[in-house]
Amino acid sequence: MSSLYFKKEEKRFYLPPAHPVLADVPEMNFFMVDGEGDPNEPEGAYQHAVELLYALSYAVRMGGKKRTFPVPGYREYVVPPLEGLWWGCEPEAPVSKKDFRWISMIRQPGFVTQETLAYAQEQVAMKKPHLDTEAGRLDSFREGLCVQCLHTGPYDDEPATLARMRSFMEQETLLPDMEGLRTHHEIYLSDPRKTPPERLKTILRIPVRRR
Repeated sequence: MSSLYFKKEEKRFYLPPAHPVLADVPEMNFFMVDGEGDPNEPEGAYQHAVELLYALSYAVRMGGKKRTFPVPGYREYVVPPLEGLWWGCEPEAPVSKKDFRWISMIRQPGFVTQETLAYAQEQVAMKKPHLDTEAGRLDSFREGLCVQCLHTGPYDDEPATLARMRSFMEQETLLPDMEGLRTHHEIYLSDPRKTPPERLKTILRIPVRRR
């Protein structure tokens, strides 16, 4: 059986065009970490959240592959990209980055359960004792109807892409629909540690409803 690779198998969600389009995103499972503060702060809460998410995700992948702990129904897979839900970055009500609220998350295959997470937390706690493994949780999220667009360039240049998305919404008679976890959503296709800012690729999503 071939490896599970979400970016290839679900291109409509992970490889959108560079112009705004509508998407109806189904329920998916994620490892999530809640937090607040400036994502650029060295050794800050966001940096620790990202480190924890990757550590848990790779613990599951390697644990299932090497059978070091039980993962019923395990299938070899590629760890999906980092994602983020953000509050406080809306153009109509901008705040300082230190006041951002966020949920950092990485999608998980359907065979990952709460028991799987518990095993992964034990593994990570032994290898990375500086991380608060209990901050990680497994939860489902159905994003539903949204406008999405591929943004290429620095994160600070996203407002121009978001403006095009909002123009598309007006043309299609769509309204923002921010409620619960439905908020400004980013999917990071590039590693900012290895990619020049002008080549960063980020999927932007705005939840919407029809008028």
